[in-house]
Amino acid sequence: MSPTVPGLSNEQRATLDAIFEPMRRSDAPGLVVGVARAGRPLYRQAFGLASVAQGVANTVATRMRIGSTTKHFTCVAALMLAEQGLLDLDAGIRRWLPDVAVPSGEPTLRQLMTHTSGLRCYIDLSFISHGMAVRARGTGRRTLARQGTANYPPGERMIYCNSGYLLLSQVIEQVSGQPLRTFLAERILQPMGMHDTELVPDDFETVPRLAELHVRRADGGYRRGVFPQQEFLGDGAMVSSMDDMLRWLAHLREPSQLLTPAGWAQLQARPRLNNGLLTRYGLGLQGTPYRGLDTVHHGGAVIGGACQMLTLPSHALDIVILSNGAATSPSRLAPRIIDALLGEALAHPATMARSQAHAAWLGATFQAPSGTVVSFKDADGQLGLCLAGNEPVPLRQQGAALRLEFEDAAVGPFDISFEADGSDSASPPACLLLSECGNAERAEHVSPSAPDLPALAAEIGGRYRCADLQVNATLTLEAGELLLRITGEAGFNTLRLTPVNAELLLCQPADPLVPLRGTLAVKREAGQVKGLTFNSTRTRGLAFERS
Repeated sequence: MSPTVPGLSNEQRATLDAIFEPMRRSDAPGLVVGVARAGRPLYRQAFGLASVAQGVANTVATRMRIGSTTKHFTCVAALMLAEQGLLDLDAGIRRWLPDVAVPSGEPTLRQLMTHTSGLRCYIDLSFISHGMAVRARGTGRRTLARQGTANYPPGERMIYCNSGYLLLSQVIEQVSGQPLRTFLAERILQPMGMHDTELVPDDFETVPRLAELHVRRADGGYRRGVFPQQEFLGDGAMVSSMDDMLRWLAHLREPSQLLTPAGWAQLQARPRLNNGLLTRYGLGLQGTPYRGLDTVHHGGAVIGGACQMLTLPSHALDIVILSNGAATSPSRLAPRIIDALLGEALAHPATMARSQAHAAWLGATFQAPSGTVVSFKDADGQLGLCLAGNEPVPLRQQGAALRLEFEDAAVGPFDISFEADGSDSASPPACLLLSECGNAERAEHVSPSAPDLPALAAEIGGRYRCADLQVNATLTLEAGELLLRITGEAGFNTLRLTPVNAELLLCQPADPLVPLRGTLAVKREAGQVKGLTFNSTRTRGLAFERS
């Protein structure tokens, strides 16, 4: 056990050590943890290996990717240009990038920053069309330029979207006349004394003291994590160190540089959707209550790594956790640190929905007219919501209703309720009232059936074309399994299809590294199959027309 640091009691120190003890290994990747109060470090520890291949240990000075935690730095850059009179954050994106397709309306720069633009995520689209094939610089912008449809009109909903920050980055470069990497270094990072932090656009660049990223294989070994993009910018390209991020968090709580007070206030202001709903995601930062205390935070995830940056302003408590493939989630560890240090000051945890109280819902699937598909599974005794076939996320119990917050799944919030119809309580309800970002619709219970696979393959099999992705696809039955093979200009993706019934299929990539699950709805006209409609948490209504 490491020596006691002033400011932590022996009991608190022992509790923190116990939380991270499972990561204290010499044969696995790990993480770096920093905790400070009022800018004074309380806990600085490194666990596991920076490189499993080389047997090099993580240290408190190891640099790691912070993924989407990059986003609020990009917003600070945009606000700086706005305060110079060079950017209007409430102007449409096509003022600067006229080639961006806006089929459901033109979003503003601010809507790009708050994930309310309605545009599809270029990274999600790349996973769909090319799997883990590495995309060259410029492909993201070209993909967005040819979209004939969008997820929703600007301002209607909130769905996490990296496209907004890719486009915002390119606007900043155009207006400033500098690469974003240079702008951030000269205008933000160097003035803040963050000398271990920089923008690194891809995982092929060699960077001093940067930990390797690790993905656990099924056989217990590891492979190197490489994100399949070569044009990461302000959406998630930053690398940093624990001390740099603690320094930044201390300034974020009491800012005195870079922006005016009004500019800093914009960073955390809660945006309002078209229907009047206030969201918790500001300009690259989330404001979320935790057990009665307000937190400001943002996490990040890359292939083989993750990050969580969180501060509790009322207690001047700052937490940074950087991971290069540890078998745990930084976003789940941060609340445990809060509990350990502030347990007596915290309210009771949120009430979670229990599986036992909703036993009839487990395994049930519901589909809304918009194409949204939800199902329910047990999540360690809690009722979990599966969005578009994804893993279950525990639901909160709010009176008779259930709720999934935006920070739980980077989409929503979702509110779920049902009207008693007198049916047997041992059966799932006939329909649910499903509200996404205040947009309510009825989701009907999908009656499961086991269609004859050869007959279904004969009906829906064949060739398809997705115009928005400019890809071809072939649906076949092979060795008793339905497969959709999607072929793009630089790679491919194979989806395994599991029928819920003859009208709805769940999709899962054959390559376990591809972080994408979704659903395919069969589109028929006059009894003939005309196409398939793909939906995931971040991509809605993507059409595959039958050739």
